[in-house]
Amino acid sequence: MTTAEAPAYDRVFQTAHWVIAALTVVVVALGWASAGAPRNRPQRDLLFLLYRSIGLTVLAAMVLRSGWRWRHPAPPLPPTLARFEKALARCTHLVIYLILIVMPIAGYLNAAAEGHEVALFGGVAIPPVLPEHNRFSQVAIAVHLVGQYPLYFFVMLHVAAALFHGAVRRDGILERMLPLRRSAERPSAR
Repeated sequence: MTTAEAPAYDRVFQTAHWVIAALTVVVVALGWASAGAPRNRPQRDLLFLLYRSIGLTVLAAMVLRSGWRWRHPAPPLPPTLARFEKALARCTHLVIYLILIVMPIAGYLNAAAEGHEVALFGGVAIPPVLPEHNRFSQVAIAVHLVGQYPLYFFVMLHVAAALFHGAVRRDGILERMLPLRRSAERPSAR
């Protein structure tokens, strides 16, 4: 199977993938920046506002993406992949999906259990959905903070595999998620 023959994800799924990838990079950077910002400063408050808002945007995008994926299954993997490679790809995708859904929920539950509402980009306020509970807040923030490390690992695994398939194997796996694909044959000039 040539690169151009490999079945691709649809445009909606490709767009969701790249938007979520970009938002994830931004939210991770904001998380690190807000953790290191001096307390009781307006800059820290702004960083946390953006961090929480983009985190909830990632959650919403992941829920929509999951629904789209459920209704529009992924294109089949090439038959040249070994069974363990297919299983590893499915496992990696599943773990990334779970982490990108669980982490924002845990972050929100932490804020809610501390009695804080979350203002989405300074506009819509999402009130706490549960009463203040210090122990639950601590568990939620622990899940949120620890979740970053498997996220880093599985995203690096995902990117490394995509680059391996794109640069070494050249089997069309990477191109399935790219909006612009090379064509197998170019029309001849007449």
